[in-house]
Amino acid sequence: MASRKKLTRFEKARVIGARALQLSMGAKPQVEASASSDAIDIAILELKENKLPLDVNRIKK
Repeated sequence: MASRKKLTRFEKARVIGARALQLSMGAKPQVEASASSDAIDIAILELKENKLPLDVNRIKK
C-alpha cells in the first residue's frame, strides 16, 4: 500500500507549529520573507513552497 503524499490537516498543524517554534527560537527561514512576517506566516509559506526542513513519519497499522 502506497503512503499518502498529501498531509492531513492534523499533520499540517503539527508541522507548521513545530517549524514556527524553530523560527521563533532563531532558525533561519528557508524562504524570502519580509521583516514584518511572524513565525507562523513564514512556516506556512515554507510549507506552500515545499521547503520545510522537516519530515513526517507515519506509523503503518
